[in-house]
Amino acid sequence: MSTRKGSRHKARRAAVQALYQWQLTGQEPHDIEQHFILGHDMEDVDIEYFHCLIREIPLHKQVLDDHIAPHLDRKVTEVDPVELACLRLGTYEFGFHPEVPYKVVLNEAVELAKTFGAEHGHKYVNAVLDKLAQKLRPQELSARSV
Repeated sequence: MSTRKGSRHKARRAAVQALYQWQLTGQEPHDIEQHFILGHDMEDVDIEYFHCLIREIPLHKQVLDDHIAPHLDRKVTEVDPVELACLRLGTYEFGFHPEVPYKVVLNEAVELAKTFGAEHGHKYVNAVLDKLAQKLRPQELSARSV
């Protein structure tokens, strides 16, 4: 799935790892971003998209968490950090990147939760983002059901 610019999948994968680090350490996103670029294999990564995710998700944390919270069975602060990083990533893409189809957003977040999260964490991510898609992408969902 590599393009001339690099893979958005790989950008999301690196972003989830960086967001996880940001959530646990409270480091500045810029510092984490630099760490990832210097310390990880970023070949075939859509670097521009990675930059966007790492800079924008922390900036919109409260808005994203406000969207996520009503669909949780616990407080946002009690969600597993990997699952929370996947939820924030998916919610951000739903709200700020309408060019990315909702199925792609959902599938990517679920796959990342499978890769990095707890055994059944991907099911939780799927359920929450499915509800959020109905709220944040209603036109896209209704167009698909016609």
